[in-house]
Amino acid sequence: MAQLTCIVVTPEETAFEQEAEFVALPLFDGEAGIAPAHSPLIGRLGFGEMRVRQGSQVERFYVDGGFVQVRDNVVSVLTNRAVPVAEVDAEQAREQLEQALQRKANTPELMAARDRLIAQARGQLWVTRS
Repeated sequence: MAQLTCIVVTPEETAFEQEAEFVALPLFDGEAGIAPAHSPLIGRLGFGEMRVRQGSQVERFYVDGGFVQVRDNVVSVLTNRAVPVAEVDAEQAREQLEQALQRKANTPELMAARDRLIAQARGQLWVTRS
């Protein structure tokens, strides 16, 4: 069976590089599923769960926005942060969400910053749901 190569790069390191049968990614407007022979794609990532399946094994990560490129069975993910779901602290995410919701925002720039913080916290809470 054909395979994908999934590479996840953050500003600090190559966080993940592995062969995969399927990769699911959070896009800013939904979710994308990538299988071998997928057509070329460039997309903007949202905040949420990336799943990488190889056989019966599924690795789950929280990704913090960024971009994805799919080309020639290579899934390249550029993100600010990629954290295994097991390392995401739900209580800390709840606190961040509460603080973001209480944050004053009276200019378009402050509203955009607040909305980003809310989306990040909600994405982290979503991945800790199970």
